[in-house]
Amino acid sequence: MTIALAKKKGTNAVTVARNVLEAAERLKRDIVPDDIEVVITRNYGLTANEKVNELVEALGVAVFIVIALLTLGMGWRESLIVAVAVPVVFGLTLTVNMLFGFTINRVTLFALILSLGLLVDDPIVDVENISRHFRLHGRATRGIVLNAVAEIRPPLITATLAVIVSFLPLYFITGMMGPYMGPMALNVPVAMVMSMVVAFTITPWLSYHVLKSRHGTAEVEDRGNDPHDYGKVRNSLLYRLFYPLMAPLLRSRRMAWGFLATMGILTLLAGGLAVTRHVPLKMLPFDNKNELLFVLDFDEGTTLERSDATVREIEAYLQGVPEVTDLTSYVGLGSPMDFNGMVRHYYLRKGPNVAEVRVNLVGKKSRRQQSHAIGLRIRDDLTSIADEHGASLKIVETPPGPPVLASVVAEIYGRPDHSYSDLIDAARVVRTRMEAEPGVVDVDDSVESDSRKVVFVTDKGKAAIHGVSVTDVVETLQLSLGGAPAGLVHVSGERNPLRIELRLPRPIRSSATDLSQVHVSGRGNGLVPLAELGRWEQSHVAKTIFHKNLSRVVYVFAETAGRPPADAVVDMTADRNVDGTPAEHNVANVGNGWVSTSEPRPVEARTFFTSGSGIEWHVPSGFRVAFAGEGEWKITLDVFRDLGLA
Repeated sequence: MTIALAKKKGTNAVTVARNVLEAAERLKRDIVPDDIEVVITRNYGLTANEKVNELVEALGVAVFIVIALLTLGMGWRESLIVAVAVPVVFGLTLTVNMLFGFTINRVTLFALILSLGLLVDDPIVDVENISRHFRLHGRATRGIVLNAVAEIRPPLITATLAVIVSFLPLYFITGMMGPYMGPMALNVPVAMVMSMVVAFTITPWLSYHVLKSRHGTAEVEDRGNDPHDYGKVRNSLLYRLFYPLMAPLLRSRRMAWGFLATMGILTLLAGGLAVTRHVPLKMLPFDNKNELLFVLDFDEGTTLERSDATVREIEAYLQGVPEVTDLTSYVGLGSPMDFNGMVRHYYLRKGPNVAEVRVNLVGKKSRRQQSHAIGLRIRDDLTSIADEHGASLKIVETPPGPPVLASVVAEIYGRPDHSYSDLIDAARVVRTRMEAEPGVVDVDDSVESDSRKVVFVTDKGKAAIHGVSVTDVVETLQLSLGGAPAGLVHVSGERNPLRIELRLPRPIRSSATDLSQVHVSGRGNGLVPLAELGRWEQSHVAKTIFHKNLSRVVYVFAETAGRPPADAVVDMTADRNVDGTPAEHNVANVGNGWVSTSEPRPVEARTFFTSGSGIEWHVPSGFRVAFAGEGEWKITLDVFRDLGLA
């Protein structure tokens, strides 16, 4: 039995988890029998505490590095002034967070770490210019402080506003990314504004009181300390280093334009690293979690015993993985829902054809490989076990950011005159193409497998002759297939009553011929077999129709292994002939075999492929394939319009 608890809104996850575990220990000591083991399979309070501690540690390290660099470059007094500005700015920023209803969480701390390198700019510029004026004048006065701050005020305000404007678009992000980017969109601009306020108030005041002991405060006439004495400037180390570099650019217009052109080319080359795929196009890096989830889906109609046998074989394999500490299996239902499962609708999983295996790994500091690498290492073995039993296996990792349905999601839409079966046929084509793409794994779709149903149609005339009503036939079939309680068994020592259920054996209730021999009580207490009261008709179970934004849609899901999702989507959407025209074929070369892609219905179809890839796929014109995935990015492939196939 699994007990899952969730915290209320506004409460501390760490505190709630600690209190729950304390209560569980008391219950284990006082109530739970000795032969029952209590295992903690998931503790997100502990995970949140570890993440917050890591971020606080990273924040402290970042502050230490900033102070150390300032000490080397400016001196310990100047670094002390900037160090005081950091907690003041963070305190003011967190106060604004409290007013806006934000809590201190991982996203908030990440935003503070991101803003750390930005918020120290204003105090550094302020302190450096004040210190420079003190050295030039040979003394420290309040008037010199005011002049030094006034000198850098316009560029400082301009730089602050530029940073704020660059982060304002984060306010307009919608979807699942909105709550994640909300603290960042608030904290970075607020931290910059507070940094500017501190640079104009606290930093000048503190600079005067800390640095005046070095320079003195005598109000005497300057003697050889002219701030514009360029002789001293030329003798400075900074001037001797930068003058040889900057002088040619200032003297020659050609060299200046050549330098700007070089910078532009280097910028384009840097941006081209993503195009040439030297830099992966991924929203967030893989996180190193202490858990993995294995989701298994079988065809509709699979028995619970068959699903359980597959899960037991996977359990036997996972017990040999050295990084696995414990695992919990759920057959016939989904595991307790987490944030990722809420988005992926795992809480709706129920039935004999579904199963999940949750695996906990040893701590990150006690293993060499990250959780993603462990999943890649065992993927092939687990996939082969699932394939042997006709199951679809997905290795689900807890995402480092907002969860999505899958790393790669293809949404297939059609015109209003297309039936849902047409969309399913187009989805099969897209799935075939995704399965052929290197690095794309765990391909699945939202289409339910074909299921056959057998319906008994009662001949009302014959039933009336035998004195049997349709209700009698229905009740008899319900008793034969689903069973019915016949009584209770009273056993001493049992807390709950044990029911007696009558049900036909599985071989009999699985055959229409055998069910036809079941008798129904007729007129005069005579028994009439079902075969004399009607006939059996076979048909297919209607498939579920999915909708998104009031439009019918079929989903094709996939994950990527060792490859960024964006690269796979771009490759799949770029399939076409060398001359840009679609290839006219009715067969797609996928892998080492040939898969027919001709449409069974009179729907106009096209085929297009990537030159040299040897992969061709066939999508009906008029259908739209929208690829979505990690980070809510989308690439829409409109076969009818975008590729010029109209």
